[in-house]
Amino acid sequence: MTLITEDRTASHLEGDCDPPLLQVERHDNGAVWVVLSNPRRRNPLSLDLMRQMTGQIAALSEDATVRVIVIAGSHPAFSAGHDLSEMVDRSEAFYDNLFGACCELMAAIREAPQPVIACVDGIATAAGCQLVAACDLAVASDRSRFATPGVRIGLFCSTPMVPITRAVGRKRSMEMLLTGTPIDASTALEWGLINRVVPAAEIRSCVAEIAETISSHCPETIAIGKRAFYAQIDLSEQQAYERTLRVMSDNAAAPFAQEGMRAFLDKRLPAQAPAVR
Repeated sequence: MTLITEDRTASHLEGDCDPPLLQVERHDNGAVWVVLSNPRRRNPLSLDLMRQMTGQIAALSEDATVRVIVIAGSHPAFSAGHDLSEMVDRSEAFYDNLFGACCELMAAIREAPQPVIACVDGIATAAGCQLVAACDLAVASDRSRFATPGVRIGLFCSTPMVPITRAVGRKRSMEMLLTGTPIDASTALEWGLINRVVPAAEIRSCVAEIAETISSHCPETIAIGKRAFYAQIDLSEQQAYERTLRVMSDNAAAPFAQEGMRAFLDKRLPAQAPAVR
């Protein structure tokens, strides 16, 4: 496996001696890992870091060599959420910018043609939990915990509840939001917030295996499927069928789908089409 690590922080690029807060790892299977690298402070989502992440994901979205994006944190946290140290005694305009940047990050994840996987090892709270819920898939270690504890400090997790409610449903998300009580990884799995729970020592290999499987499929097919999934998910059943009928017809007529069907009938592997963005 080839691994290329890139540093992506303003302080690093300016020559600051502090360690980078965001690292990018490129694997030769087309998976790119975006890793939050400030474990001492529990990988907070500062305004600057969220803008960097959004820019990074937008750039990866346009890169035809990228098949899967993984967002990970450095243990003991995936992310503890917003950086409260930059949120005291600020103007309303700052808060608008901060939470606007957070919403833009979540939108970038949703709009990326590649699947985005959260690799969670440790706590994921508030906006960190939001980040997990916003990803297409999520794998967590058995020592991970999830919470929306803003209610405990007088700041209700209103934007985090958007993807969390859509992931776990009304009653369970309201319990998380109103109590602020953490749930463990097995509960998060049962509630639908994450896809798998694995021992901490196995989490990177598990996520890498999922990424490898996804990367083996035609990237344009994956992009079509991801767009269609989110386009239909909140529609009525009739509206969803109307939307997906057109998508599937266009997909079936595409050259890569025709090649895939011919290959199946010929009992051979299809020639994989290059990504089209």
